[in-house]
Amino acid sequence: MKRSNFLILITVLFTTVLFSQNITNVDFISPMNEEMAAVKKGNQWGFINSEGNLAINFRDDLVVSKTADGSYPIFKNGRSLITQKKDGINYYGYIDRSGKTVIEPQYLNATNFIDDVAIVLVLRRNELSKNIALNKAVVNYDYFEVAINSDGEVVTYLTQEPVHITLSAEKLRKPPVIYSKVISNTLYAVMNAQKKWSVVKIDANTD
Repeated sequence: MKRSNFLILITVLFTTVLFSQNITNVDFISPMNEEMAAVKKGNQWGFINSEGNLAINFRDDLVVSKTADGSYPIFKNGRSLITQKKDGINYYGYIDRSGKTVIEPQYLNATNFIDDVAIVLVLRRNELSKNIALNKAVVNYDYFEVAINSDGEVVTYLTQEPVHITLSAEKLRKPPVIYSKVISNTLYAVMNAQKKWSVVKIDANTD
């Protein structure tokens, strides 16, 4: 038991030293945002906190966002975008300030949070029929623009008509474009097929 406790203590101390060391020889350091600053080393990004300690270790799944100060990962409302490649297609999700994945990568595209909401492209799989000879379902895919809260719960569907897609790495080399915009946590700007805008208002108390 004593040996086990000793090993745990050594592990904790080693981790503390590792994440408290000075940050040197990095390629880029962003301005502080929500008490977190993105740092780049090679092809990986991490985050330092307001004390200058490495709060989130360098990793290759953080999503770079364009800002007035450059392009780098960013925290908004305590969430930062991550991406995960599945069958050659990028899916987007979010981590919290500890680096824990709080919304699993599942969206074809996603925005940073604004006023505690983000806009994501929710993928839907539709089973059309079944190929009896191959014993395989015949399916197609589409997506909707959806507003979610910081827990990943749906706030409202911003588009009523689905957009059909071919779910393949070749067809989805870039993520589909998100056209809707967050005005506030109760107001959204939505573009129609004629590229005209409408304002969608929702009840702030909607569950």
